[in-house]
Amino acid sequence: MTHVVSESCIRCKYTDCVDVCPVDCFREGPNMLVIDPDECIDCAVCIPECPVNAIYAEEDLPADQQAFTDLNAKLAKLPTWKSITKRKPPLPDADDWKDKSDKLNELVR
Repeated sequence: MTHVVSESCIRCKYTDCVDVCPVDCFREGPNMLVIDPDECIDCAVCIPECPVNAIYAEEDLPADQQAFTDLNAKLAKLPTWKSITKRKPPLPDADDWKDKSDKLNELVR
């Protein structure tokens, strides 16, 4: 099993989770983070750190977020999605987007 970053992260990209990850499995895209499932050790320390509750254990992922399992795996392998190991400021308008849903069309790959 692995953990998955869901739609809530899109256009927010809070990075509190990367500071606690013991294996550096997060990858950074233009407006979202994902978890590389090949590197995640299923420790769950990242879940409580996310201020928008975007991280789930794969088995707990809501039905409407299931596509994010494959999306995390695919995006994590793109050469432009680099490993992130230190906290950075969120996107400038993250607070405007943190409570919005249906953001998949906002994802920049």
